[in-house]
Order: sequence, then structure tokens, then C-alpha cells
Amino acid sequence: MRSLPQISEAEFEVMKIVWKSAPVNTNEITERLQKTTSWSPKTIQTLIRRLVAKGALTYEKQGRVFVYTPLVGEQEYLNQESRSFLKRFYGGEITAMLSAYLEDGRLTETELQKLRSLLAENPAKKR
Repeated sequence: MRSLPQISEAEFEVMKIVWKSAPVNTNEITERLQKTTSWSPKTIQTLIRRLVAKGALTYEKQGRVFVYTPLVGEQEYLNQESRSFLKRFYGGEITAMLSAYLEDGRLTETELQKLRSLLAENPAKKR
């Protein structure tokens, strides 16, 4: 399994746009982020440059515009972050995490039903 770059919360917002819309240019990324954040265009450009430097994004110059595509898959990154979260806070045990949520009453009946359904399907049996 390859090691993926560490992506900050702000960089993750950029990545979500690129994952959803790639290939996407700087202006499109900036326009979308300015609808949901108070970041300046320079801040957004800095975040994009950092992601390129980290190897999370690549770009191609098309005329006067830079067009970005991801080098890191969304699901691959989310899987890594999920494993990291579990390891850091629950010793890598998903049952410990679910127990904590159950004990604190943080799961709704709908969420519990979805979990029951997922467990009943048990994709591990299909392997």
C-alpha cells in the first residue's frame, strides 16, 4: 500500500472540488470555494500549489489556464484517513468506536438500522 500525502483541512476542501470535477481549472476551483469560504484567490492558489508539491494533484497548462487532476483517489484517501482515525483514537478497533457511539447514545435509530443492514449483508462473506 502506497503512502499518501498528508492533506490539511483546507487542502481537503480543494481536493473535494477536484475529485468531483476533474479536470478543473484554477478559476473554477476559486469560484466554487469562494461560494463556501471567505478565502481570497491568493489563498486558494497557495493551497493548490501545496497540493501539487505534495503530489496530490497534477496539472497541465492549456493556453493561459492551469487544469488540475488528482493523483490521489478520493476513496483511497478516505480509507487511509479512516484507518488513521481508528488507530489514533480507538486502537484500530472499529468495535471500540461503535461501542463508544452506542454508549453515548449518538446513533439514531435510522443509523442503527443501516448498520444492522450492512452487517446482515456482510461483504466479508463474499470474499
